[in-house]
Amino acid sequence: MKYGYARVSTEAQDLSAQVERLRAAGCERIFFEKKSGKDANRPQLRRLMRGLKPGDVVYAVVSDRVARDPFDLLSIMRTVTAAGAALRLLDEPFIDTTSEMSDLVLFLVGWAAKWQRRRILENTANGRARAMAMGVKFGRKPKLSMQQRREALARLAAGEARSDVASSLHVSGSTISRLQSEATHPSNALLEG
Repeated sequence: MKYGYARVSTEAQDLSAQVERLRAAGCERIFFEKKSGKDANRPQLRRLMRGLKPGDVVYAVVSDRVARDPFDLLSIMRTVTAAGAALRLLDEPFIDTTSEMSDLVLFLVGWAAKWQRRRILENTANGRARAMAMGVKFGRKPKLSMQQRREALARLAAGEARSDVASSLHVSGSTISRLQSEATHPSNALLEG
């Protein structure tokens, strides 16, 4: 039996190109999911691995669709071979678990994927640091302006009910509770200025 495995990291990404290629390769059944490759404990991948029998072949487009970490990739490969099945990658034809060199090749390809991911994370962190240095603000926009925060705290200090303050500012009571809690914390930066 020829099985296919397709994966993308997020719900917004499209699996169709991978699925089409796996069908063209003759895969009779395709398992797919939208989960990060960092986690080797993916439901559809586990389901595929549990169903393997001797002589089956698992196809994927490239190694990083199967796993991002070289050790996860080797573990998956060992699970496949322990079942008497094989793993083949369409864009990396040198990966074929029937070869004597498959452990080494899979480790090297997995390592390269991990190295690439590390570079992406470093580049993202560097870009974020540069943006912050230029004054770019990250995170959600505050629900209340600085003036509204001061007004809310003054009204609370004057004895007005938290729910009335929240209602008049069109925010939840928990927003006002957090504001009140933050105001009592000495390191609170929200109320400075």
